[in-house]
Amino acid sequence: RRGACGPARRCGLAAGRSYSGGGAYPSVSLTCPLPGVPKAVFAAAESRERFETRVTVLENGLRVASQNKFGQFCTVGILVNSGSRHEAKYLSGISHFLEKLAFSSTAQFGSKDEILLTLEKHGGICDCQASRDTIMYAVSADARGLDTVVNLLADVTLQPRLSDEEIEMTRMAIRFELEDLNMRPDPEPLLTEMIHAAAFRDNTVGLNRFCPVENTEKIDRAVLHSYLSSYYTPDRMVLAGVGIEHEHLVECARKYLLGVQPVWGAGRSRDVDRSVAQYTGGIVKVEKDMSDVSLGPTPIPELTHIMIGLESCSFLEDDFIPFAVLNMMMGGGGSFSAGGPGKGMFTRLYLNVLNRHHWMYNATSYHHSYEDTGLLCIHASADPKQVREMVEIITREFILMAGAVGEVELERAKTQLKSMLMMNLESRPVIFEDVGRQVLATNTRKLPHELCALISQVKPADIKRVVTKMLHKKPAVAALGDLTDLPTYEHIQAALSSKDGRLPRLYRLFR
Repeated sequence: RRGACGPARRCGLAAGRSYSGGGAYPSVSLTCPLPGVPKAVFAAAESRERFETRVTVLENGLRVASQNKFGQFCTVGILVNSGSRHEAKYLSGISHFLEKLAFSSTAQFGSKDEILLTLEKHGGICDCQASRDTIMYAVSADARGLDTVVNLLADVTLQPRLSDEEIEMTRMAIRFELEDLNMRPDPEPLLTEMIHAAAFRDNTVGLNRFCPVENTEKIDRAVLHSYLSSYYTPDRMVLAGVGIEHEHLVECARKYLLGVQPVWGAGRSRDVDRSVAQYTGGIVKVEKDMSDVSLGPTPIPELTHIMIGLESCSFLEDDFIPFAVLNMMMGGGGSFSAGGPGKGMFTRLYLNVLNRHHWMYNATSYHHSYEDTGLLCIHASADPKQVREMVEIITREFILMAGAVGEVELERAKTQLKSMLMMNLESRPVIFEDVGRQVLATNTRKLPHELCALISQVKPADIKRVVTKMLHKKPAVAALGDLTDLPTYEHIQAALSSKDGRLPRLYRLFR
């Protein structure tokens, strides 16, 4: 024992506490290696290319994109460049129908239950989402079931049966959803539709995302097949996957998506709408009694909702990043949710609006961006008697956007945007959507660190430049509720053209 202690002492080991058995417990110095312990072998980081988004274009034009991610599960899906903005030559509401009909019976699978049982074997779940410009069919499952998943996705996208019974069930589901939409206390989905309709009147992204009630009976299999033959073509699709090997995904794509004859047939003349969004500005008003939207012991008070928007830019333009920072800087929220760290306590709409005007229930900034245009808007809610004052507060905030931008608030907004981006991209389904959408629009993908570098480069001058350009456009206004005291569209336009954002004064003999 005495001989064994010699080298240990030289390394700084000294007898200290005792083991439960009574032996001495040494105090170990961290400045030199432990005697008798083999040298540590550290794992080397693999080449960076292995973790970048890889894209392969198949012979038929289909793009296959993948992103590596550790873990047993993967998210795989097909994104189609098709949505409500492409329905100008068709009945409005087809995309809404296709979203509800997704993952129903196909050529291989007799029913939705059969599809769900197949996915269950691989611990999988499925979902379909339709937006203004994209329809997305996605499955999350065990990566070992990739072959089955791609086969299922190909069948669901290209071989749906669209039986009369399924279409009738979809009609009922859509009618119920439309009723629910009008009865909900939260009117945000409705206002989003209204502001798009006002900003892009009767064209592209201004077309309604929801199926109008009168069209539910008119949409049948023939109408759906006509639309699918135009838009569900390989060159308008991306097969994206996260958490799988790229070569394996390409192999499955070749097996199930190359040379497949769709159920509606191929080789027909394509009637694709390639219209570019035309910003019009304007106002959409819906007079509605909001006094009984929330029943119960503590009902929500009657509110009037206003949304004012201006054209921003496409997500393909360089100005998209300054607009994203501006949106984060404006922030805001509801009067019951804006407080608390990371929830917008230092954003302009919280500090300047909700903090100062206790009677305002909501002031939130939104930024909608598409391939050819964008819309930055502010949603505000208050008592119907204070609508005029609320509108003036919002127009003033728009004018103040073009003023001085503090270095501290800009840095805070940039940090918050980067933080939100990185936190969202922790989730595998979010990475999948990001990969799919970027590849669908640009054939490539900007990685998070590249986006963070672009965010860091935004200067106060960039914010001022994009806001000045935005304020030269006509406003888009959506108003819902009791609109007795709503200022005229011309007055709102005049306020946004003024130096201080104030509405023209009204002089009345009688009140």
